[in-house]
Amino acid sequence: MFLEVFLKGIAAGLLIAAPVGPVGVLCVHRTLTWGRWHGLISGLGAAIADALFAGIVAYGLSFISDFLLAQQHWLRLGGGILLLVLGAKNLLSKTPRDDIEEPQRSLAGDFASAFALTATNPVTIISFLGVFAALGVAGGGGPIVSNALVFGVFVGSALWWLALSGGVGAMRAAMEDLYLRRIHIVSGISLLAFGIGVLATLAL
Repeated sequence: MFLEVFLKGIAAGLLIAAPVGPVGVLCVHRTLTWGRWHGLISGLGAAIADALFAGIVAYGLSFISDFLLAQQHWLRLGGGILLLVLGAKNLLSKTPRDDIEEPQRSLAGDFASAFALTATNPVTIISFLGVFAALGVAGGGGPIVSNALVFGVFVGSALWWLALSGGVGAMRAAMEDLYLRRIHIVSGISLLAFGIGVLATLAL
Protein backbone atom coordinates (compact mmCIF):
# COMPACT_ATOMS: atom_id res chain seq x y z
CA MET A 1 0.00 0.00 0.00
CA PHE A 2 2.78 2.44 0.95
CA LEU A 3 4.72 1.77 -2.26
CA GLU A 4 1.62 2.06 -4.42
CA VAL A 5 0.62 5.41 -2.89
CA PHE A 6 4.22 6.63 -3.06
CA LEU A 7 4.41 5.85 -6.79
CA LYS A 8 1.08 7.57 -7.38
CA GLY A 9 2.43 10.56 -5.47
CA ILE A 10 5.44 10.66 -7.81
CA ALA A 11 3.07 10.63 -10.79
CA ALA A 12 1.04 13.46 -9.25
CA GLY A 13 4.18 15.51 -8.62
CA LEU A 14 5.26 15.09 -12.24
CA LEU A 15 1.81 16.01 -13.55
CA ILE A 16 1.70 19.19 -11.47
CA ALA A 17 5.30 20.30 -12.12
CA ALA A 18 5.67 19.48 -15.82
CA PRO A 19 3.31 22.03 -17.49
CA VAL A 20 5.17 25.12 -18.72
CA GLY A 21 4.77 28.06 -16.36
CA PRO A 22 6.69 30.89 -14.67
CA VAL A 23 8.81 28.57 -12.51
CA GLY A 24 9.77 26.57 -15.60
CA VAL A 25 10.90 29.79 -17.29
CA LEU A 26 12.90 30.69 -14.17
CA CYS A 27 14.50 27.26 -14.03
CA VAL A 28 15.57 27.34 -17.69
CA HIS A 29 16.81 30.92 -17.47
CA ARG A 30 18.82 30.38 -14.30
CA THR A 31 20.31 27.14 -15.60
CA LEU A 32 21.47 28.78 -18.82
CA THR A 33 22.68 31.92 -17.09
CA TRP A 34 24.26 30.67 -13.87
CA GLY A 35 24.42 26.89 -14.21
CA ARG A 36 22.61 23.69 -13.26
CA TRP A 37 22.65 24.23 -9.49
CA HIS A 38 20.75 27.51 -9.72
CA GLY A 39 18.10 25.97 -11.94
CA LEU A 40 17.78 22.88 -9.74
CA ILE A 41 17.57 24.83 -6.48
CA SER A 42 14.87 27.02 -8.01
CA GLY A 43 12.95 23.90 -8.97
CA LEU A 44 13.33 22.45 -5.47
CA GLY A 45 11.76 25.60 -4.06
CA ALA A 46 8.74 24.93 -6.23
CA ALA A 47 8.79 21.23 -5.26
CA ILE A 48 8.62 22.10 -1.55
CA ALA A 49 5.65 24.40 -2.17
CA ASP A 50 3.95 21.65 -4.20
CA ALA A 51 4.52 19.19 -1.35
CA LEU A 52 2.96 21.63 1.13
CA PHE A 53 -0.14 22.01 -1.03
CA ALA A 54 -0.28 18.23 -1.47
CA GLY A 55 -0.02 17.84 2.30
CA ILE A 56 -2.99 20.14 2.85
CA VAL A 57 -5.06 17.88 0.60
CA ALA A 58 -3.59 14.55 1.77
CA TYR A 59 -4.05 15.30 5.47
CA GLY A 60 -7.54 16.68 4.90
CA LEU A 61 -6.68 20.14 6.27
CA SER A 62 -9.72 21.78 4.75
CA PHE A 63 -9.61 24.77 7.10
CA ILE A 64 -6.20 25.72 5.65
CA SER A 65 -7.25 25.16 2.04
CA ASP A 66 -10.46 27.15 2.61
CA PHE A 67 -8.46 30.02 4.10
CA LEU A 68 -5.89 30.05 1.27
CA LEU A 69 -8.56 29.91 -1.42
CA ALA A 70 -10.49 32.69 0.32
CA GLN A 71 -7.32 34.83 0.28
CA GLN A 72 -6.23 33.83 -3.22
CA HIS A 73 -6.89 37.33 -4.59
CA TRP A 74 -4.19 38.83 -2.38
CA LEU A 75 -1.84 35.88 -2.78
CA ARG A 76 -2.09 36.03 -6.56
CA LEU A 77 -1.65 39.80 -6.45
CA GLY A 78 1.63 39.24 -4.61
CA GLY A 79 2.59 36.55 -7.12
CA GLY A 80 1.82 38.85 -10.05
CA ILE A 81 3.96 41.64 -8.62
CA LEU A 82 6.78 39.16 -7.95
CA LEU A 83 6.63 38.04 -11.58
CA LEU A 84 6.92 41.64 -12.76
CA VAL A 85 9.92 42.21 -10.50
CA LEU A 86 11.67 39.03 -11.65
CA GLY A 87 10.94 39.80 -15.30
CA ALA A 88 12.28 43.34 -14.99
CA LYS A 89 15.42 42.07 -13.23
CA ASN A 90 16.04 39.62 -16.06
CA LEU A 91 15.73 42.33 -18.69
CA LEU A 92 17.89 44.86 -16.86
CA SER A 93 20.63 42.52 -15.65
CA LYS A 94 23.54 41.21 -17.65
CA THR A 95 24.37 37.59 -18.26
CA PRO A 96 27.56 36.37 -16.55
CA ARG A 97 29.28 36.12 -19.91
CA ASP A 98 28.67 39.83 -20.47
CA ASP A 99 30.85 40.62 -17.46
CA ILE A 100 34.56 40.12 -16.86
CA GLU A 101 33.83 38.21 -13.68
CA GLU A 102 30.75 36.10 -13.03
CA PRO A 103 28.55 37.86 -10.47
CA GLN A 104 27.76 36.25 -7.16
CA ARG A 105 24.38 34.58 -7.09
CA SER A 106 22.51 33.43 -4.00
CA LEU A 107 21.16 29.88 -4.12
CA ALA A 108 18.97 30.74 -1.11
CA GLY A 109 17.46 33.63 -3.07
CA ASP A 110 16.77 31.36 -6.04
CA PHE A 111 15.05 28.85 -3.74
CA ALA A 112 13.00 31.51 -1.92
CA SER A 113 11.76 33.26 -5.08
CA ALA A 114 10.64 30.00 -6.73
CA PHE A 115 8.99 28.84 -3.50
CA ALA A 116 7.15 32.17 -3.12
CA LEU A 117 6.06 32.12 -6.77
CA THR A 118 4.53 28.66 -6.37
CA ALA A 119 3.07 29.30 -2.93
CA THR A 120 1.19 32.39 -4.10
CA ASN A 121 -1.00 30.24 -6.35
CA PRO A 122 -3.30 28.36 -3.94
CA VAL A 123 -5.41 27.19 -6.87
CA THR A 124 -2.79 24.42 -7.06
CA ILE A 125 -4.74 22.83 -4.21
CA ILE A 126 -7.66 22.32 -6.60
CA SER A 127 -5.26 20.81 -9.13
CA PHE A 128 -4.09 18.29 -6.54
CA LEU A 129 -7.68 17.38 -5.70
CA GLY A 130 -8.29 16.58 -9.36
CA VAL A 131 -5.01 14.71 -9.89
CA PHE A 132 -5.40 12.66 -6.70
CA ALA A 133 -8.95 11.74 -7.70
CA ALA A 134 -7.80 10.72 -11.18
CA LEU A 135 -5.05 8.53 -9.71
CA GLY A 136 -7.42 6.94 -7.22
CA VAL A 137 -5.85 8.37 -4.06
CA ALA A 138 -7.49 10.72 -1.57
CA GLY A 139 -6.75 12.49 1.67
CA GLY A 140 -7.64 11.16 5.09
CA GLY A 141 -6.10 7.71 4.55
CA GLY A 142 -4.10 7.78 7.75
CA PRO A 143 -0.68 9.27 8.50
CA ILE A 144 1.37 6.55 6.79
CA VAL A 145 -0.58 6.79 3.53
CA SER A 146 -0.63 10.58 3.66
CA ASN A 147 3.13 10.71 4.31
CA ALA A 148 3.77 8.40 1.37
CA LEU A 149 1.61 10.56 -0.88
CA VAL A 150 3.22 13.86 0.09
CA PHE A 151 6.76 12.47 -0.11
CA GLY A 152 5.94 10.99 -3.51
CA VAL A 153 4.71 14.37 -4.74
CA PHE A 154 7.94 16.01 -3.64
CA VAL A 155 10.07 13.31 -5.29
CA GLY A 156 8.08 13.49 -8.52
CA SER A 157 8.30 17.27 -8.68
CA ALA A 158 12.00 17.22 -7.78
CA LEU A 159 12.71 14.62 -10.49
CA TRP A 160 11.13 16.89 -13.08
CA TRP A 161 13.26 19.87 -12.06
CA LEU A 162 16.37 17.67 -11.93
CA ALA A 163 15.70 16.44 -15.47
CA LEU A 164 14.91 19.94 -16.76
CA SER A 165 17.94 21.65 -15.22
CA GLY A 166 20.19 18.74 -16.22
CA GLY A 167 18.97 18.72 -19.83
CA VAL A 168 19.16 22.49 -20.23
CA GLY A 169 22.54 22.57 -18.47
CA ALA A 170 23.92 20.06 -20.97
CA MET A 171 23.08 22.48 -23.80
CA ARG A 172 24.53 25.51 -22.02
CA ALA A 173 28.18 24.94 -22.94
CA ALA A 174 27.34 24.53 -26.62
CA MET A 175 25.33 27.74 -26.89
CA GLU A 176 26.86 30.93 -28.24
CA ASP A 177 26.78 34.14 -26.19
CA LEU A 178 24.33 35.76 -28.63
CA TYR A 179 21.75 33.03 -28.09
CA LEU A 180 22.22 33.14 -24.32
CA ARG A 181 21.56 36.87 -24.36
CA ARG A 182 18.43 36.38 -26.47
CA ILE A 183 17.14 33.74 -24.06
CA HIS A 184 17.89 36.17 -21.21
CA ILE A 185 15.62 38.75 -22.87
CA VAL A 186 12.90 36.26 -23.84
CA SER A 187 12.69 34.88 -20.30
CA GLY A 188 12.34 38.40 -18.90
CA ILE A 189 9.55 39.24 -21.34
CA SER A 190 7.84 35.90 -20.59
CA LEU A 191 7.87 36.55 -16.84
CA LEU A 192 6.49 40.05 -17.39
CA ALA A 193 3.75 38.57 -19.59
CA PHE A 194 2.87 36.00 -16.92
CA GLY A 195 2.73 38.77 -14.32
CA ILE A 196 0.56 41.02 -16.47
CA GLY A 197 -1.72 38.06 -17.17
CA VAL A 198 -2.17 37.32 -13.45
CA LEU A 199 -2.88 40.96 -12.63
CA ALA A 200 -5.26 41.28 -15.59
CA THR A 201 -7.32 38.29 -14.46
CA LEU A 202 -7.52 39.79 -10.96
CA ALA A 203 -8.65 43.14 -12.39
CA LEU A 204 -11.37 41.44 -14.41
